[in-house]
Amino acid sequence: MIDSILSFIRFVFKYKNGLVDKIMFYVSMICAAIVIFNVGYVTDPALGKLLGKTIHYLFFVLFFMIALRESSSIYALKKIAVEHYAGLVILIYFVFILIARFAGFGALSVFSREQWVYLGIYLIFIAELSKSTLFFDNFYFNPTILFVISFLVLILLGTVLLMLPRTTVEAPLSFVDALFMATSAVCITGLSVADISTNFSMFGQTVVIVLIQVGGLGIMTFTGFFGYFFSGGFSFKNQLMFGEILGENKVASVIKTLLTMIFITLLFEFLGAILIFSTLESANFPNLGSMVFFSIFHSISSFCNAGFSILSGGITNEAYKFNYPFQLALSSLFILGGLGFGIVLNFYTYIKESILLYYHRWITKKNYKHKAWSFSFNSKLVLVCNAIIIVGATLFFYFLERGNTLSLERGIDGEWATSFFMANAARSAGYNSVDLSFVGPPTVFLIMILMWVGASPGSTGGGVKVTTVAVSLLNIVSLAKGKEYIEIFKRRIAGESVNKAFAIILLSLFVVGFSFFVLIFTDPDKSMKALLFESLSAYTTCGLSLGITPSLSMGGKLIIALTMLVGRVGMLTLLVAFIKNTIRRNIVFPEEKILF
Repeated sequence: MIDSILSFIRFVFKYKNGLVDKIMFYVSMICAAIVIFNVGYVTDPALGKLLGKTIHYLFFVLFFMIALRESSSIYALKKIAVEHYAGLVILIYFVFILIARFAGFGALSVFSREQWVYLGIYLIFIAELSKSTLFFDNFYFNPTILFVISFLVLILLGTVLLMLPRTTVEAPLSFVDALFMATSAVCITGLSVADISTNFSMFGQTVVIVLIQVGGLGIMTFTGFFGYFFSGGFSFKNQLMFGEILGENKVASVIKTLLTMIFITLLFEFLGAILIFSTLESANFPNLGSMVFFSIFHSISSFCNAGFSILSGGITNEAYKFNYPFQLALSSLFILGGLGFGIVLNFYTYIKESILLYYHRWITKKNYKHKAWSFSFNSKLVLVCNAIIIVGATLFFYFLERGNTLSLERGIDGEWATSFFMANAARSAGYNSVDLSFVGPPTVFLIMILMWVGASPGSTGGGVKVTTVAVSLLNIVSLAKGKEYIEIFKRRIAGESVNKAFAIILLSLFVVGFSFFVLIFTDPDKSMKALLFESLSAYTTCGLSLGITPSLSMGGKLIIALTMLVGRVGMLTLLVAFIKNTIRRNIVFPEEKILF
């Protein structure tokens, strides 16, 4: 009898697998839509109760279907394949939630809340959606255009979610304000037209942090990650496309690079949340859950260099502006996030190898072959540039503000900690522990330079990037010395890199200048210093402001939102995406020199 039932189930899932997958996709999509409607829109208790029961029934249907599909598939193959891992994890999660809801007591009672059911539903929806997103074998898209489109789609989706009535505590956001906030979150900028600490509900804050996380790594990275696990692998064309998006030259290393990026990001955000949690005072929170959410929110926002905070007044809040361990925890996260995934991977590999070395030396007493750990040329250049900027910016900020904003009952240790925090946050993180309205003009100019320089290439930070500025300055030095090439670390910089550096610098000045010029017409009542600061902050996705963001006109908000998108994607990337490549001809014209 049992064999007959299993044979029937295996027949259905083997020969009707496409139909079953479609049914699961549509059921999970409907269920996910009901969850959003219930959490973000419904205010009638009776309707909310009815929708809650509907969600629970659909939850059981999804659990039953995924259990049958995974069990029949594994039974047919007689083994657990790659595509089964994610399904089994979701299945175990469902079982755990069901146990917590029906026999919840003690510690398990925490997992009996509705939010955990919602999370399970979205896990299935993402799993089913990811199976249908890897459609690149049937259609061809320029990866650069696809990269830009993914940001636009995510921004529009975030706009719709932020316009829901229960996103905010008071009146819902208008379309322009919701579009601005969604763009700022996806582009990990931090400029805000609404106070998310007081005006946003927990649902609204959750939407913001999800947009930051997905926008920080890129929606295509997440699509590839989930698609790989839920579909069982990549086709060769998928690997080529994701290789171009991730900047990976070796096709065989695309999957490894993709998984490593996700793993390192989640690992450091998890460790950062623990570090932030250890610096908090429980008296400032109503319960343990609020402390955990606060830690997770600020860890993700810091590592992604987003600059959003659910503190009233940001880091200048009275309870936190003198909490230097908290500020140093944030600093460590946005510095790591601003270094780039290549550098972070080097550090991760070094720490892992060191732990294994000491483990085998002191615990197992076995000889362990320590792998050689060396930095590439680009890693050395990035580290040297960051070290110079971190030290130099901290010293400049300290000496410029020690008689001004740093003299507010901070002490010598607090002054240096604040200088270190502000000097690094100004590059891309967007946090401020001092009121920018009171800093001196020289410090404002310093912050603008730091915003423009930005973080490292391949990171979540913005700006023109430290290597771009470094190559440009080295080129000036080389020209002054009469050299034809830039030489550093016993290497010669390629001429293509020099040309690209100057192109990025000129394009950044053009975009910032154009944005500033238009803002003068849309917001003539604002000071030119504040408008220039706002334009530069938007393009470099830093998020610092002199306080004019909420009072911008509708046209001004749209201009800043567009500037944030261009800054996040990159003006050069947009030109590459939309300007057709010219056909190369094997013709070399005579060379001429231009007078300067």
